Amino acid sequence: MVNCFKKMRLQLDFSPIAKVYSLKLIEFLYFSSMKPFLIVCSICCFVAILKLPIEYYTFLRAIVSLGALLLIYVWTKRKNYALTVVFILVLILFNPLFPIYLHRKGIWIPLDIITGLLFLLIAFYNKKQPAKKEEKALEVLPVQKTYARDRIVSAKREI
Repeated sequence: MVNCFKKMRLQLDFSPIAKVYSLKLIEFLYFSSMKPFLIVCSICCFVAILKLPIEYYTFLRAIVSLGALLLIYVWTKRKNYALTVVFILVLILFNPLFPIYLHRKGIWIPLDIITGLLFLLIAFYNKKQPAKKEEKALEVLPVQKTYARDRIVSAKREI
């Protein structure tokens, strides 16, 4: 069985073409499957405003941390480090392994609203392509061609 894995590992090709396809796969996964997941994360953050049992908030920490991890990965691949830092802060705040307890609901409500809005903004964020300027068709004036054989050459007189 180990030999089978070694053979499979040898067959993998990490050429530049494979990297391009992996980036296209990431883009496809981002736009197809992450959008609903980000919407679910934002809805969970908005529901957290209500008074609910502690189990829900543990679930919220797990789901928001997973969403933040995925977005950190995507934004790092796109080299957008400002949004990466924002979601690292979200990951630290909603970390389920080493939770940060803010003990007052009044502190968590604005944080939940801001986090929910962040997830909604990212879910519906469309990177607009710069508008292409319409090129005006330049008038091309016909150029008169001159041919060497049509030139009039004056004969020089030798004195």
